[in-house]
Amino acid sequence: MFPGGRGGLNPQKMSKMMKQMGIDIDELEDVEEVVIKQKNKELVFNKPKVVKMDAKGQEMYQIVGEPEETGEQIEEEYEPNEEDISLVVEQANSTEEEAKEELKKTDGDIAKAIVNLKD
Repeated sequence: MFPGGRGGLNPQKMSKMMKQMGIDIDELEDVEEVVIKQKNKELVFNKPKVVKMDAKGQEMYQIVGEPEETGEQIEEEYEPNEEDISLVVEQANSTEEEAKEELKKTDGDIAKAIVNLKD
């Protein structure tokens, strides 16, 4: 991918080349933990190596380490807003309470809520 044979480019040449392309690289010191939260789990990196790259104002972070996966997270229950409730009430000829309950069941899928209430 990069010239320089099997061993690749030496780090100093790579750093110089990146600077010429407008990319600044800084290693963050003393990082104890990085947590990536997903819908149903978390990835926890303990004592990772973290590098921050700034390419013309766009910041990117590279995390190097072995993540630990945590179990299921408790998901927050969806709470429909007034606009969505009104739309479902109008389209499905339902009460606000019925619309709210159906929106919760469909996790905010307005079209599905309307169809379910019309059936």
